[in-house]
Amino acid sequence: MPPLLPHSPQAVSRRLRALSLSALAAGLAAMALPAASFAQDLTRPLPDAPISPLPPAAPPSTDPNEIPIAFAADKVEYAQNSEKVTATGNVVLRRDDQSVRSDVVTWDRNTGQILATGNVRMIDENGNQLFTDRVELTDELKTGAMENLLIALRQGGRLAAVQGRRIENGNVILNKAAYTGCAVEDSDGCPKKPSWRVTASQVVYDDAAERITFRNARLEMFDFIKLPLPGLRISTSGGSVGGFLVPDFRTSPSNGLELSGSYYWQIDKNRDLTATAYVYSKVAPMISGQYRALTSKGAYQITGYATSSSRIPITGNNPDASRSFRGYIFANGKFQLDPNWSVTASIRRTTDRTFLRRYYINRDDRLRSVVDVERIDPKSYLSISGWATQTMRAGVDQGQVPVALPLIDYRRRFDDPLLGGKLEAQLNTLAISRSQGQDTQRAFAKAQWSLRKLTGMGQEVTFTGLVRGDVYHSSDNDLTLTDLYRGQAGWKTRGVATAAVDVRWPMVGTIFGGTQVLTPRVQLVATPRVPNLSIPNEDSRAIDLEDSNLFALNRFPGYDRIEDGVRFTYGADWQFERPRWRIKANIGQSIRLGNRESILPDGTGLSSKTSDIVGRTEVRYRDWIAVTHRYRIDKDTFAVRRNELDATLGNTKTYAEIGYTKLNRDINAVEDLRDREELRFAGRASFFQYWSIFGSSVVNLTSRSQDPIYGSDGFQPLRTRIGAAYSDDCLEVALTWRRDYQATGDARSGNSFQIYFALKNIGFK
Repeated sequence: MPPLLPHSPQAVSRRLRALSLSALAAGLAAMALPAASFAQDLTRPLPDAPISPLPPAAPPSTDPNEIPIAFAADKVEYAQNSEKVTATGNVVLRRDDQSVRSDVVTWDRNTGQILATGNVRMIDENGNQLFTDRVELTDELKTGAMENLLIALRQGGRLAAVQGRRIENGNVILNKAAYTGCAVEDSDGCPKKPSWRVTASQVVYDDAAERITFRNARLEMFDFIKLPLPGLRISTSGGSVGGFLVPDFRTSPSNGLELSGSYYWQIDKNRDLTATAYVYSKVAPMISGQYRALTSKGAYQITGYATSSSRIPITGNNPDASRSFRGYIFANGKFQLDPNWSVTASIRRTTDRTFLRRYYINRDDRLRSVVDVERIDPKSYLSISGWATQTMRAGVDQGQVPVALPLIDYRRRFDDPLLGGKLEAQLNTLAISRSQGQDTQRAFAKAQWSLRKLTGMGQEVTFTGLVRGDVYHSSDNDLTLTDLYRGQAGWKTRGVATAAVDVRWPMVGTIFGGTQVLTPRVQLVATPRVPNLSIPNEDSRAIDLEDSNLFALNRFPGYDRIEDGVRFTYGADWQFERPRWRIKANIGQSIRLGNRESILPDGTGLSSKTSDIVGRTEVRYRDWIAVTHRYRIDKDTFAVRRNELDATLGNTKTYAEIGYTKLNRDINAVEDLRDREELRFAGRASFFQYWSIFGSSVVNLTSRSQDPIYGSDGFQPLRTRIGAAYSDDCLEVALTWRRDYQATGDARSGNSFQIYFALKNIGFK
């Protein structure tokens, strides 16, 4: 194709397509610096609207080495003597989703230099914007220069620099640069000074690695706190990048002064590793590591802690004479093998019972490990799992803690072709073993049929029928301390049959300017006598009458115990709604129609012919008030046997959470379900927009008359926490004081302090 005349409009347009691509590429290379530093006027207002008017898209180029770019300007001039092409007046370049706007664009044909000056604004395909006064580069994009530039990143944050240039290898060098991840305007659009910024003598953007590196970086907070940040790096793709994280500082009575620092390593896009070192003034250092990975089938993580120290037994005060290894491992993950099959696993183990509390990792009283293989389809469910538990509680023998392996549960639903109901079949088997206790194996098969009908008057009637056959084998039964749980050694069989009818009658009306639904409910359940005491009780021990199990076919929580006989249960649900308000309540009671003695222990609310009265009330007002009250009232004396209150008042910034529990059940024959009374409080109060104070406390109100063994005097604080925090859109700082009032082995009671620090939009925390 013959060349166009240089002074023709077609020649100017064609050549400016090529040179504008170079200018745009240089600008976009600089703009791709997400999450970096801040230097010049970071707070200046910037336009949000796209560049307009954009010229129409350029037609496809016939030259494979040329990338077409649309071009528009108020005026184009060609100086034949100096070989310069100048476009002036709202010059706009466009290539796909990328655009450049400038007052003047000049191309020197002799030197190949391209110069864009005056209010230069560039937008890349990701929405990042570059603002500068002057961009200088060649038409081959070998070198380039910018002055007084500002980059606004779409993902948040601004980067500014005095000078910028692109070098031979494609990297962009910014001199005297600075970055902030803070907003520069408040919610009303008024200017706002950032609470922190990172300054650096030089910033290097590696285009190939999509990474920004800061040299001689320094963090400046509120213009008077200045901290060095050596080795600071940020990813331009919005992902993570390796480096040191902000350290944590704490003091505790068990370990003294504590300083912990972490290093984050982004191994690959789907794998990372975080290593942490802990240094203490009273004990030896500790290390921890967390490895995380995402695969095509699922995700998993492995966390471990390790140290060496002497330990105080959980039931004594004298430490071991020699130091030993102490640690903790926690690994979990889930894998979806195909649309139906999945595997879930979690492993939690520690070397001793006080390690986790002493080093403030967690306060769990038991560590569960489980592996579960599941298959789910629209009609069936299969689970093959195994469970193991490590106790952290004082006075509990680990040898008495069971291991459940295997636990197999299979269920399948069928449609009833005769009456239109639903039929579900279940097969279940369980093997429980103990190193120093009773071993039990169980298998059963169950079929349950249900049919739901609506009458012409609006009643909802549900018919249920159930049959089940059980086979048990147990050994070493005399090692179980509670007689009710042992059962008889050897092989035992049992048959269960249950029939039930449940009737609800919802009635809708208006009241107090809102809508109410009152639903009376009655239920009749019949189960022939079951030989319960000859069967070991492994999973039905925590029996207690509550509103949640009042209408259950079997109010024992597991499979090993069956509530037999004939009983009639009645109650009512009430719901009220009006704008901003919602109230839900239920109440009920059950009556056994036979005179046979119950196996349900005294104090559970179910041992007598007539049960206690149970109920629940929930009140909500918008998002400001949420109150839930659960109760159980003695049928004879009307004493409150169970009284639980949970209330939340306020919004997300200022709120109070109050919890109160009182168990007055007089259960002494079963496990440790003794009377308890406890008060819990947590709250936060915000002020001056960004500041807040917070606190929480747990107080044991159990008196010696309620539980002489526990030793509480009626007001015994367990844990208290108070702190103050500053939190804005990009910075969070908190100081927390905590006091533990109970010592457990080498997890001593006393005061501890912690300083928390987080920079948002920069990868710290």
